[in-house]
Amino acid sequence: MISLSVIVPVRDGAPFIADALTSLVRNRRADFEYIVVDDGSADDTGAITDEFRAELPGLHLIRNQVPVGLADARNTGLKLASGRYITFLDGDDWIGRGYLADLVTAIEGLGCDFVRVDHVQVNGLKRETNRAPVARRGVVLDPRDSIMPPNAKTMVDYPYAWAGVYRRESLGDLLTFPGGLHTAEDRPWIWRLHQRARSFAAVSLAGVFYRRGVPQSLTQIGDERQLHFFDAFDLVFEEVEERFLPKAVRTFLALLDNHLANNERFTPEILAKFEARGADRLGRLPEAMVRESFDAIEPDRREFIARLLEVS
Repeated sequence: MISLSVIVPVRDGAPFIADALTSLVRNRRADFEYIVVDDGSADDTGAITDEFRAELPGLHLIRNQVPVGLADARNTGLKLASGRYITFLDGDDWIGRGYLADLVTAIEGLGCDFVRVDHVQVNGLKRETNRAPVARRGVVLDPRDSIMPPNAKTMVDYPYAWAGVYRRESLGDLLTFPGGLHTAEDRPWIWRLHQRARSFAAVSLAGVFYRRGVPQSLTQIGDERQLHFFDAFDLVFEEVEERFLPKAVRTFLALLDNHLANNERFTPEILAKFEARGADRLGRLPEAMVRESFDAIEPDRREFIARLLEVS
């Protein structure tokens, strides 16, 4: 019986995948399985992963000939997973010793649908612990109660799929990511989880080391895939309950502002498309709600949104 499936999507991860797999070796257990989905890598990611088979019993390597993106790569892993519980690890991150066992202990002890954890953000030699934004720890909560209020950071603003562990049997299709998205795939996923799951908890466990500033990360690249940000929020707005809509609008504006403030990564053509999509979406949201959310943004960060509001 497999208790935990660890799903590791990776593309062109040769510089980092050995770190991720070494950290899994230090967490290995006979009842754990490790599913690496090599999403069409053009480097030695697959070969490096193969070298870990002897050290990591339970390792499965799936190779996509053509890249399908992070969301669908995770979905491939989910289809193959046999564990009672699911967790994720990105190929350029790593975990601390004993972390996976602690995850299983946490969710088994609490008996809820999913457990969220803190993480350590790594930027060069700098380490900073980021806490999941819920104050009550180690108690079972209703996921819907951790969506609001609009103008505070809540659990739907902490979308990292790898910062937690999930009960496969009770969550079922809720664990599936929206297909075709190459960025922001965690946003509709976390909203769906918090609106539809029955129970969750947060624990003070920071065992994931999240590597920032990786050159091939989509956060650093300004190509057409960044437009999937709007596709992701289209899904959020399609499914959001009316009472949670102010939070969805506020989150959308904050993230839109952040994208536009970092527009140096965009070509003029992509930037024009991004602004047009932004103006279109703003124009289709309740005007009073957009204005209220806009007023909540710090004055020195309103320039980009203000220009789009004039257009919409």
